[in-house]
Amino acid sequence: MTPWTNWAGTAKANPGRVHRPRSTAEISDVVRGVSTTGRRLRPLGSGHSFTAIAAADSDALDLTRWTGIEQVDLETHQVTVRAGTTLRRLNAALDGVGLAMTNLGDIDAQTIAGAISTGTHGTGARFGGISTQIVALQLVLADGSVVTCSADERPDLFHAARVGLGALGVISTVTLQCEPSFVLSAQERPEPLEQVLAGFDESAAANDHFEFYWFPYGRNALVKRNNRLPLDAERKPLSRARQFVDYDLTENVAFGGICRVGRRVPRLVRPLGGFAARVLSAREYSDLSHRVFVTHRGVRFVESEYAIPRESLHDVLAELRALVPRLADPVIFPVEVRVAAADDIWLSTAHGRDSAYIAIHQFTGMPYREYFAGFAAIADQVGGRPHWGKMHDLDVHTLRTRYPRFDDFLRVRKECDPAGIFTNTYLERVLGPA
Repeated sequence: MTPWTNWAGTAKANPGRVHRPRSTAEISDVVRGVSTTGRRLRPLGSGHSFTAIAAADSDALDLTRWTGIEQVDLETHQVTVRAGTTLRRLNAALDGVGLAMTNLGDIDAQTIAGAISTGTHGTGARFGGISTQIVALQLVLADGSVVTCSADERPDLFHAARVGLGALGVISTVTLQCEPSFVLSAQERPEPLEQVLAGFDESAAANDHFEFYWFPYGRNALVKRNNRLPLDAERKPLSRARQFVDYDLTENVAFGGICRVGRRVPRLVRPLGGFAARVLSAREYSDLSHRVFVTHRGVRFVESEYAIPRESLHDVLAELRALVPRLADPVIFPVEVRVAAADDIWLSTAHGRDSAYIAIHQFTGMPYREYFAGFAAIADQVGGRPHWGKMHDLDVHTLRTRYPRFDDFLRVRKECDPAGIFTNTYLERVLGPA
């Protein structure tokens, strides 16, 4: 047995075997071997999901030896990358050939396969999640066969596998539609929450990438506006000293200290939260896109996130703001609000609708279940869809009502994995038995 736990400590497993293939052929051999013995297999990714989606109760697949860029087409800006490559390594490699991802989230620890399989996204009213940048996938199916899918080749598999939860097969390579490297200008500053909400739609429309963080016991929100500039635009990155003070010292060391004090003495959370909202600082800078998209997160937390229709944002936030003061236990972490454009991916949380994302967090070791359950009940009223890699309690019966193509996904799953070798307890809950 090899003990495994995810980043947040919310999921644990003891897989009997851990396979570490170095090629697509070796992945195929592993899958075929597991299939013939009736065991089950789960890819581990980087363990950054808060759910047990990667938990392996039998065999685990570690793809840390199957990394790097396999092919680059500088004319089409398409890049084929191996599944175990982390977003951090991918961004660095793309830099080297003058390319960039169109949109990213603020964490780059995930593998590319794990990020797309769980529907990882950034923010931007005109932009989709990472999976919308996929033009082709190579997968190893349950019988060990290697197949490629795209909009033109096996399109049903393509629509399903771009957010496939690891339920259809093992992703071997991902071909991404990238673009020439570009610069992002960043403006981050505290603003009164009421002002942010009043101008939300205008801000989302006027900025390429817009989001804000609401601190539950303060009057201010931290607002982030990122806008695209050509590569030859003047770059004004934060100095090393400013990066250290703002990110390492303030957002990680100092905020981590506040969280630990609040965990030990819960009655101090409200004044500490109000203090944190008051001392937020403004900054403006610009740099290569991925250096602006991504932020180091050193303070551990648990998280739940729901995608809701854009038009429901104000109602949902109003109910969430009313919920927090009623909780038995206080909330130390801010709430993150982002937006995304509608897409056509079957299990994407933005399928068929322009979406707002509300993510709630709690410091590790602090009570969160009442908070998360209350938020889920609010999101449920507007047809909220939980992020596949973040904490929620929904099952197949409810999720089927949230996704118009849910049964189509299950049909493709049955075709690709009839015996259910890629399932686990989490997938049995959200997709039903294979």
